[in-house]
Amino acid sequence: MIPPTLRTAIVACALSLGGGSVLAGDDLPLVSRGQTVYVPVYSHVLHGNQDRQGKPGTWLLSAMLSIRNVDPAAAVTIRSIRYYDTEGAPIRDYLPQPQKLGPMATTEVFVEHKDTAGGSGANFLVVWDADKPVNVPIVETVHTNFFGTQSVAFTSRGQAIAVGGR
Repeated sequence: MIPPTLRTAIVACALSLGGGSVLAGDDLPLVSRGQTVYVPVYSHVLHGNQDRQGKPGTWLLSAMLSIRNVDPAAAVTIRSIRYYDTEGAPIRDYLPQPQKLGPMATTEVFVEHKDTAGGSGANFLVVWDADKPVNVPIVETVHTNFFGTQSVAFTSRGQAIAVGGR
């Protein structure tokens, strides 16, 4: 773990050199000017026992993609939100034009539980950028299904796969 004073010095030095992203000791971005973020989506999960054909039960889930600008002073621009299926084929683009997300603001995208196009390996690719280095937004999905006395809910955190958002 990097001591806080050394971390501050590293961030300040990297930013003064024009760095687009700064990493902490545990490789988590502290600030960035943009990223492409991979976010897992589970449109269904397998459960229970296998049937006579050797297939387990399938539980359909809804998914809410949440993009949270956690910078209290600067806006970010969401450039694209693309949804892909288990095979990596594009399903749909959820953002027809860039969307400005103000300081501390949140936006969501919702995939209904009856939408099975994605499969268990579906994902979002979210591209965002900012005019200056900002706190990296939190990008995650919340998966749910509530039916009677049975329910399931969990989250999947996004992971940056590229620096730069344009």
